[in-house]
Amino acid sequence: MTSRKGTGSTMWRRLSIYFKEMYPILPRFALGLIIFGEIHFIILLNAGIRDFRLGPQELIGGFTVFSFLLWLRIADDFKDYELDCRLFAHRPLPSGRVHKKDLAVFVSVLIAITVLLNLLFMNNFGFFLFLYIYGTLMSLWFFSRKKIQKSLPLALVTHNPVQMIMNIYIISFTCLKYDLPLFTWVNFLAAWTLYFPALIWEISRKIRAPEDETEYVTYSKLFGYKKATRFILLITWVDIVTNFLLVWNLNKLTVLALLTDVTWMTVKFVQFMKNPARFAIVDKVERYTYIQESLMLLTIPVYLIFGSL
Repeated sequence: MTSRKGTGSTMWRRLSIYFKEMYPILPRFALGLIIFGEIHFIILLNAGIRDFRLGPQELIGGFTVFSFLLWLRIADDFKDYELDCRLFAHRPLPSGRVHKKDLAVFVSVLIAITVLLNLLFMNNFGFFLFLYIYGTLMSLWFFSRKKIQKSLPLALVTHNPVQMIMNIYIISFTCLKYDLPLFTWVNFLAAWTLYFPALIWEISRKIRAPEDETEYVTYSKLFGYKKATRFILLITWVDIVTNFLLVWNLNKLTVLALLTDVTWMTVKFVQFMKNPARFAIVDKVERYTYIQESLMLLTIPVYLIFGSL
């Protein structure tokens, strides 16, 4: 007879496989803190606030971002289970190396902890509820599974706004804590600043060379790889302009560095359109985005130490 302790340890071993392959805990938790911190501090610095009242709330906010994105990852694996069994059978869930029940138990505990922390410590529980209600609707395909699942553009339009709603969760906390107006030009730009990179990445990972296409539906299959690439090239420049405006009063050197980064990315887009077999465009997008967000983050300590440059 298997003991409860043995069963529990077996479940955690299966979950560890899932986290290792699908959602590495420590890097993704660090990402949650980075996302929260970038928006939080960019808003404060643009408001002329340098006396930060840091406490457990900022850590809980970063944890909430991490927790929410982990929940979405698991929800996506549940939603796409049948498709993944055909096309990505090596992944932990389709391969049976982790069970649906393992993930369901884990995510239930995770959500309960996240809700409790936000209820007890955060000042923007209404915005938190809106974020999780939207996430729940996403996990249920907005009650229109057949219609949305067969339309990649419709899935993008209905699902991708969640990044902006998450940004608004962070913005609302910052404004309420420091008694700042919610509706400002800076907050409007901040709401978009991490939405666009998520949109660009989501589309670019589904752009392939013609010879690499499978039954998996991609934007390049629907619209052609050139047209899909031109679209994300346009969005990339719209995105970088929001970054320029957010850091313009903080550090002009960051603007120059961001311009260099986006110029490099533009060259890669052009090269891909000429020869899509040369590289996977998503790899270049990820490198570009890492540099972009690192520059945005670096602006914060540089401004605090040296002031406006």
